[in-house]
Amino acid sequence: EAIILESKREIHNRTNKTSVSEPSNEEKTQRSKEGREKMGKGKAIIVGGSVAGLSTAHAVLKAGWDVVVLEKAHVAPKGSPTGAGLAIDTQSIGVIESWLPDPHLLQDTTFPLDIDENFHFRSGHWSDLHGLLHDHLPPEVFLWGHLFLSFTTSEDKSSVTVKAKVLDTEEIIEITGNVLIAADGSLSAIRKTFLPDMKLRYSGYCAWRGVLHFAGHEDSETITGIRRAYPDLGKCLYFSLDGKSHTIMYELHNKRLNWIWYVNRPEPELKPNSVTLKVSEEEIKSMIEEAKKTWVPEFVRVMEDTMEPFINAIYDADPLERLYWDNVVLVGDASHPTTPHGVRSTNFAIMDAASLGRCLGKWGVENVQSALEEYQNTRLPVHAKQVLYSRRLGQLKQGMALPDRGPFDIKTATPKECEELQQKNMPFAGKAPL
Repeated sequence: EAIILESKREIHNRTNKTSVSEPSNEEKTQRSKEGREKMGKGKAIIVGGSVAGLSTAHAVLKAGWDVVVLEKAHVAPKGSPTGAGLAIDTQSIGVIESWLPDPHLLQDTTFPLDIDENFHFRSGHWSDLHGLLHDHLPPEVFLWGHLFLSFTTSEDKSSVTVKAKVLDTEEIIEITGNVLIAADGSLSAIRKTFLPDMKLRYSGYCAWRGVLHFAGHEDSETITGIRRAYPDLGKCLYFSLDGKSHTIMYELHNKRLNWIWYVNRPEPELKPNSVTLKVSEEEIKSMIEEAKKTWVPEFVRVMEDTMEPFINAIYDADPLERLYWDNVVLVGDASHPTTPHGVRSTNFAIMDAASLGRCLGKWGVENVQSALEEYQNTRLPVHAKQVLYSRRLGQLKQGMALPDRGPFDIKTATPKECEELQQKNMPFAGKAPL
């Protein structure tokens, strides 16, 4: 069609003795769009059905690509009584709302979490956010109960084929797409293919975590007491310092309180592919006794009343130098293991997804390498600065020495030193490029 069109122009020009002008930007855009339509839709294979994987599915579908999500869990989690709270920043809130048919859906399942006057976060429970993202994706994109095994890239780098095991039948299947997206967490098996020697860095501390469900017990001594001690619960995040540890508390939707207590300790022994530990009743009792020596009784009672508290070992990694190889790309914790102090993990996943989706939509299936290059150039500077700043925040709050200063001391700290702990100092806060 382009050749015929050009021939007609040449005949017209010879007849009318005029020259052909350069096509306008609008014409170039239209031609590019028509070219993409002829190439057909791109197809993305996403490994990992957590928040990072679901966010990426939303963003890539919005870009006009087809998507398949591989997840080894047999079904999507629904209303899990355990799990943890999370904080969603202003920029990520806007991104999530753009994926939903009604922006109020996110507001209705989260609470305000005003870090300070400039940062209006929302607090949520992991399972609530996961459910919201899952329920507004086409069910046919999911392959639950499929364990990722391996992948191969075509010689011309135009496609990638993934092998997976169907756990119910032990059948090995193959799926081919144009890009493989690793959303398989901080211990990513796909990342290990390219960076086999990469190790996570243990921070020097762990977090006791729990979520107290208090529906039907709003007038209990525990809840009335904690609301006296923390009168703005449901509106903000509280954190308390004590020399070499600190606590976090905030309220979640559906009558829940999320709490965290960071404790300096040697690196624990973990099961493969996990950074969490289930704990015994004896360990919980010991934790409560230690907490009574430091924290206010109202906080300790919340800990005592929580079912199944657990330990989360805190790791991160030095920022990566690249995020893609051929047509395989990393998103979420796979691309930037980070400590939680800058509330980055979930927000990284959402912003990675949004950026990757925009790049794939812009460049199309015929220019996957250009799309991944732009995604990498956009996100790497954000990852690097935010991961290292989050690391520094944790070291300050845990009373650890830093290369450029001694331990933070709450009894002698100046106002300027206290400002270092504020979220507003996070690089790219609220304005990361997409």
